Amino acid sequence: MELQTIKNRFEIVGNSAALNHALETATKVAPTDMSVLITGESGVGKESFSKIIHALSNRKHGNFIAVNCGAIPEGTIDSELFGHEKGSFTGATDARKGYFEAVNGGTIFLDEVGELPLGTQARLLRVLENGEFIKVGSSKVLKTNVRLVAATNRDLLERASNGKFREDLYYRLATVPIRVPRLGERKDDIYLLFRKFASLFSEKNKTPVVQLDAEAQKLLAEYSWPGNIRQLKNITEQICVLEADNSPVNSNVLASYIPISVNNLPLTLNNGNNDGAFNQSFSERDIFYKFLIDMKKDVSDLKKIVIGLIENTGNREEFIRNNKEDIGQVLYNDVKYQENQGSQVIIPQVNTPQAINHNVIDVQHFEDEINPHTIAEQELEMIKKALTRNNGKRNKAAKDLGISERTLYRKIKEFDLE
Repeated sequence: MELQTIKNRFEIVGNSAALNHALETATKVAPTDMSVLITGESGVGKESFSKIIHALSNRKHGNFIAVNCGAIPEGTIDSELFGHEKGSFTGATDARKGYFEAVNGGTIFLDEVGELPLGTQARLLRVLENGEFIKVGSSKVLKTNVRLVAATNRDLLERASNGKFREDLYYRLATVPIRVPRLGERKDDIYLLFRKFASLFSEKNKTPVVQLDAEAQKLLAEYSWPGNIRQLKNITEQICVLEADNSPVNSNVLASYIPISVNNLPLTLNNGNNDGAFNQSFSERDIFYKFLIDMKKDVSDLKKIVIGLIENTGNREEFIRNNKEDIGQVLYNDVKYQENQGSQVIIPQVNTPQAINHNVIDVQHFEDEINPHTIAEQELEMIKKALTRNNGKRNKAAKDLGISERTLYRKIKEFDLE
């Protein structure tokens, strides 16, 4: 089956190379009974790939069930998957079939498989190896013929090294691995997805289809989308509801719907005129001080850790010599704010100067660069300005600052701004 036909059938939007590779792998492995492990960040659409694999397999007429392993309590997960006998535990008033028995001949999709308890992992490994399982409270061995597709947004090998996931189970699950790319890797697909969601919403609610102007489309592509497709869909629906009369939506309007934080901003922001997307909320100085405020806590915590480690080693010079690269990387980060000829605003960059000399760390040098009292004053000023801009509305001020409402409330109390 051609790739575009599959995309049309399963409503997959996009043409990025990483997405196409993932789809090609899914279609090739679908006719087999091999186990598949789908990896990718939350919200990228991993469950859609499991449905594609089932629909194109020889089990397509059998049952398909999706199980969110992270949403089932540890005490009941074995019963859900493998079933239980009457009286096997408190509340087990009747015998119950588990998913592996009920879906015999079909496909089970285990989402968030990395959250399974170790005991359940051992049971799952036995099913994968020989198709056998035992109900909770029973000693009878049952057989099942189930195709298993698993998904995770975690690094299972890292969890295995920490004793939280069985390494043998990982290799059994990942017979064929499929990585679904995050939305930030699919820049050319983002506006296509926006148009799809806007069109679906318009059709459902019988409203005009919302459009974006060229600058808004550019902003949409530059945003990092940490929530991936799920986040894009939610923001699209918000815009379709609240901006239906303002189509085409410009970059200023779109920016008000995108959660702004330094980590999610693109590297450069258009600042050629007063219509820049972020000018209303963040000046150049605001961005710089926001960056310093975020560093404040990290610096304080790091200093405590380093001092504690040095005190416990008994040999300060040896400790510094062995760790000077890692310590210097963080302690001597030189925050630089650069401006490029008035055409672009450059987000603060972090560079490592030659600050370690003969294994001696001059902490005072770093403190002179970023003074905690000065940061506190700028933090107070930013909070005051945000509250003023938003007429004292704390929820909007918190969003403006890129922090949670709880953090803002704590800061207001800390600075006695009640």
